Amino acid sequence: MQTQQLLETAVATLDEHKAEEICVLSVKKISSLAEYFIIAAGTSHTHVRALSDYVEEKLGQAGVRPLRTEGYSSGGWVLLDYGSVILHVFTPQMREFYNLERLWQDGEPVPVEQLLNGRSNNETV
Repeated sequence: MQTQQLLETAVATLDEHKAEEICVLSVKKISSLAEYFIIAAGTSHTHVRALSDYVEEKLGQAGVRPLRTEGYSSGGWVLLDYGSVILHVFTPQMREFYNLERLWQDGEPVPVEQLLNGRSNNETV
């Protein structure tokens, strides 16, 4: 699966399962870690874990597995590392504490609506 498809699938899955404040940052010009960060919030520890489960399941159906998973047992923050795309799902309190949007403010915001609209035009999974 190409990076754009992975990004669109992950964002659409988060949106479908009621993730809050989905933010996508293109960090490819400023970091060698990944091309994109997806940052989203769940309403509770259970919702955070469920959102990460939904994304992992959806991408898994396409044969894509995370290279690394962090934070799942804590429930306040889960990281799924897909190489070119890194997904962070937080509770609102943990998101405010880590404030990745400020930390990676030099990244280029990617409009979520653009990714959701691109998904409907390029359905592949």
